[in-house]
Amino acid sequence: MQIEECATRVPERAEEPNLLPSLVRLLDGACQDLDGDRENAKFLLIRATSLIRVEIDRQRVGGAPEMKAGGLATWQIRRLKAYIDVRLERRISLKELSAALKLSPTYFCRVFKRTFHETPQRYILRRRIDKAEMLMLTTDLPLSEIAVRCGLGDQAHFCRTFRRKHSQTPATWRRERTEFRLRGVRVDAAA
Repeated sequence: MQIEECATRVPERAEEPNLLPSLVRLLDGACQDLDGDRENAKFLLIRATSLIRVEIDRQRVGGAPEMKAGGLATWQIRRLKAYIDVRLERRISLKELSAALKLSPTYFCRVFKRTFHETPQRYILRRRIDKAEMLMLTTDLPLSEIAVRCGLGDQAHFCRTFRRKHSQTPATWRRERTEFRLRGVRVDAAA
């Protein structure tokens, strides 16, 4: 019994990319380049602004949904978000999600939709795209690697899904936000 409980236990807070170190590096680099290399300083500020915008959008859309009669309790929402975020790299089944909250799959789907106003599959896909956006802005990883790290199968699936949301390819979206190459500031690919 105790082993089963440990296997289904989820950390209180899912490991989300921490933007603060990246933002600090970008802003420090911009401050250093402000007097000398204004173009690089401008680029660094644009990239920092993009990171902040992605985080604001992520929190607005993925923030705590309104409590509605017949929806999930706050602790269930927190547990479910953490459970999903930790497992984004791999396939997540409906049966697995419902088991994490000890609910039947049918009932789970009903209360999930009442709570989040979308299906579990759409929510997971949205979280994967959010994670991909963060990785595109905070790392220099190739899109194929980002697709795998976000559980999107391959780069083609990632591009199709991303294009539906942003009406442009991930490469174009990334290029617009990183049009100049970083000269003095290097972003960690392992972040």
